[in-house]
Amino acid sequence: MIRLDPAIASPAAPPTVPAWALASGAALNEADAAFQAGDALGALDTLARAERSWAGAWRQRLAVRCAGASMRLAGRAEDEAALRDTWHLRPAGADPGPAGAILGAWRQLAAQPPVANAERLEKIVDQLGLHWDGAALTDLCTEIEELVRSQRTAPFAAAAIAAHVVAMRPDAELLAWWLADLLLAQALRWPRPLPLLVNQVFSSAFRAEGGGKRIRPGEKNFERAVCVALVQAAAEACRLAAELSRRAEKLLAVAPKLRAKGAGDVIVLLLNEDAVSGSLVTKNLSRFAARRLFERLQQLGVVRELSGRPSFRLFGL
Repeated sequence: MIRLDPAIASPAAPPTVPAWALASGAALNEADAAFQAGDALGALDTLARAERSWAGAWRQRLAVRCAGASMRLAGRAEDEAALRDTWHLRPAGADPGPAGAILGAWRQLAAQPPVANAERLEKIVDQLGLHWDGAALTDLCTEIEELVRSQRTAPFAAAAIAAHVVAMRPDAELLAWWLADLLLAQALRWPRPLPLLVNQVFSSAFRAEGGGKRIRPGEKNFERAVCVALVQAAAEACRLAAELSRRAEKLLAVAPKLRAKGAGDVIVLLLNEDAVSGSLVTKNLSRFAARRLFERLQQLGVVRELSGRPSFRLFGL
């Protein structure tokens, strides 16, 4: 029998972004937009610091969403479903390919503390398909340190690093958004970053008045646009948290009833990953037993099949 801490199994409902902060940002000036962003980030701050049972799955699903937006920004065709396949269905240790590497960069952002050093950034730029020399990466780390010491408010620090990166390398917008989320977490002293901003790049937040061209980092009204985007991103992240919280509560409620050997390992994976392969094999679970377990969990309505296929299936909250 799987035994769970009742305090973890029945967490409080996640916070939400106030309705007034979600008012249309089209006519907002920079100060008003910053005020709304601050209120939205205040709601998100509770979630970013909490260690909810489903926090890993939440962060990784945000990472998949940002990776999906990154595909469009990079001119690639992969959607979220294709990214999941690339990552979860490859042989153990195999190269995930260019799209999978970009997903890996966002997964790493969501899983590790918001630390920027030349060694880490060298790996990230490689995953994002960029190539920078060591001196440029060292200078970038220095810029990040100076922005943190400047104690600029979080949205403006995020906007500043994004603009700085694109000014250095116009082809490095993916890195700009990756670092914007990292610097946001540093400024707010979150234990780990939340992948947020790149998922808003093609939203109305980054459109000039009248639906003009997309506002890129460093362009006119970019800081205001980042503030508006953060309101939208925080609201979406809170809604996702509420959905996953309900699903996790149902999963944890049925967990003690599961008799399959190795079921506890699967529960942990479902709570910490965006998706889990239906053909998972562990030291306590065969491929056949895993298939039966996921079928049982699906019948109980506590997991969803994410691929839409009858085989090579992926499951998640």
